[in-house]
Amino acid sequence: MHQAPDYLAIGHITIDRHPDGTEIPGGAALYSALLAARFGLRAAVLTRGRFDQIQDERVREALTQYASEIELIVQEADEPTVFTNRNVAGRREQTIHSWAGEIDLNGLPPMWRSSKIIHLAPVAQEIDIRRAGRLSPDFFGITPQGLMRDWRSEQGGKVSIVPLRLAYEFLGRIDAMVLNSEEQSLARDEIEVVGSRGLVAITRGAAGVQLIDRGQHSQLPAFNVNVKDDTGSGDVFSAALFIQRTEGVGVARAATVAAAAASVMIQSGGPDAVPSRKQVDAFLAEEQRKAQQRHNVW
Repeated sequence: MHQAPDYLAIGHITIDRHPDGTEIPGGAALYSALLAARFGLRAAVLTRGRFDQIQDERVREALTQYASEIELIVQEADEPTVFTNRNVAGRREQTIHSWAGEIDLNGLPPMWRSSKIIHLAPVAQEIDIRRAGRLSPDFFGITPQGLMRDWRSEQGGKVSIVPLRLAYEFLGRIDAMVLNSEEQSLARDEIEVVGSRGLVAITRGAAGVQLIDRGQHSQLPAFNVNVKDDTGSGDVFSAALFIQRTEGVGVARAATVAAAAASVMIQSGGPDAVPSRKQVDAFLAEEQRKAQQRHNVW
């Protein structure tokens, strides 16, 4: 357990409750670590929650399966973090029913603090960024969505998005940051700082991805696929992007592979659909074949 993983995600593994009452495991840390494991890396998650009293047998079985793919350190809590996600007029509406509490970064084994890739993947204010100073990965990535969620001031736990507030000194250590278009306007300063020396990706669903690489802006179109469930797609995109960059892949190609990984997943949805590297390679090969066919027609 104490050997440093290749990919360490830090954040709550959640229970995601659908409007019909069915539940599945979720959370950015889970989705991203599964992608890393299925890309052939030794992946791990530091999380906090309580999963031993889950009533749904399918959820328990799924968590057992995922624990066979990734190493887990689960800090004890009174309850897990539970979300409900609903699509309302094309936008995701979230409610938090319970919260597992803050993750203690001091709970990491010393060698894990220098994992090759560390991905800060909060979903609900569970990481105190001021305590991240002892982390020293080769590559430091962040998906800050959970630092931009407020639910404690709302009745019934309804989630609202609040501005991102990260210290300049911390931002100077970040190699890559991924946000979505809804979060962009509330994180402009952070985007500017990270994008001036590192990589920022802003995902826009069917409109593609905006990339800011050391001050240079570019646009990547989305793949045309049927979307069943896009929950976790940004997390899968982020993990694939971070991995490709540490493997020395250029930004444009890395983002293309990341978009392909997300595209494969959203056609089925859920953690089981997080793809392997082989599946992503096959998807890209098929997309290239289709593009060549279109070219030949013209």
